[in-house]
Amino acid sequence: MKPKNPLQLSIIILNFNVCHFLELCILSVQAATKNLDAEIIVVDNNSSDGSCDMVQSRFPEIKLIKNKQNFGFPKGNNIGVAAAKGDFICILNPDTVVAQDTFQAILNARNWQSNTGIFGCKLIDGTGNFLPESKRGIPTPFVAITKICGLYKISNYFGKYYAQHIHQNQSGNVEILVGAFMVMKRKLYEQIGGFDEKCFMYADDIDLSYRALKLGFNNYYFHETAVIHFKGESTSKDQIYMKRFQDAMTFFYKKHFKVSRFFSFFMTVGIIMFSFFKKLQGTPKPIQDPKQYIFISDNENLKTIIESKLQKSVLLQQLTKSISRESRLEIIFDNNFLDFKSIIACMESNKHTNITFKILPKNSCFLVGSNSSNDRGEIIFLDKSVTEIDS
Repeated sequence: MKPKNPLQLSIIILNFNVCHFLELCILSVQAATKNLDAEIIVVDNNSSDGSCDMVQSRFPEIKLIKNKQNFGFPKGNNIGVAAAKGDFICILNPDTVVAQDTFQAILNARNWQSNTGIFGCKLIDGTGNFLPESKRGIPTPFVAITKICGLYKISNYFGKYYAQHIHQNQSGNVEILVGAFMVMKRKLYEQIGGFDEKCFMYADDIDLSYRALKLGFNNYYFHETAVIHFKGESTSKDQIYMKRFQDAMTFFYKKHFKVSRFFSFFMTVGIIMFSFFKKLQGTPKPIQDPKQYIFISDNENLKTIIESKLQKSVLLQQLTKSISRESRLEIIFDNNFLDFKSIIACMESNKHTNITFKILPKNSCFLVGSNSSNDRGEIIFLDKSVTEIDS
């Protein structure tokens, strides 16, 4: 008997205590794999927020792996890939939203040459702004210090950490891609050896990307599709973050390069400089509550419920160029009415310092979003009657 052909794509979503973001993520992935021979695998690292119950009740067709402890990012993903059957795998964060044509665009044969390694795409935060970690360079000591000191903001000469030689709207080979969204052939993942389970935070995706390069593959940044990453890298760095960043770079260098006192010295200098400039900047101002809401939907009853919940005036209208941006504005997308590609495009085209976004997931009773790349995200719960009215 002829063996059954393997699946085309396996999407691995590693989750830990982000139940509602995970629900939105799965909805977007299901829409994006509707016309593909694909499987979705959720690996849960012993969440305590009901994530597993949500997956089992709302998405019973999805393969769910329940770890009995939090194994961390590298081991959790390795467990998921070991259970995957697809020729291609996608490592996907649970706090992401993909467009319905994301995977089809990336799997297009013209994008895959014999030496193509890991594929990444454009990531935007919850306000529609580009996340520079979508494409990066090898963090040599010089590159690491330009990043930790913020010198990459001054000139492209110092911009190797974020691969600034390639514009965000330009596709091309880059050295390092971010672990929030990675696509590669499963054979390559196995050839590389998967994520190094000894990695510290902030180094696992760098290490995986670099090992693909060492095998002679080219990693590729693909700008033609955008993915929302709600928990984008924080630009408000505290000393805990800086210590973890230093530990990650030290791990990377111990594994791949000769560790030098030069590197350790400049990393320490970078942390001191960061602390000094942080004190000069002071504490960032909190984001004020919106004064105006635009609810994009075709459901008048839903409009009434959300008005009641927010206790503010919600305008039901399509976006126009005439919208005032002088005061705080929040745009709420009804996923029952708009698809994810339209939502992502709307966020990109209307990004502004005074505009924030939320999404009402299909057949759900909560809003999901974040107000900045510093924000870990926000869930606004609605009455359960929303689900009944909008279903």
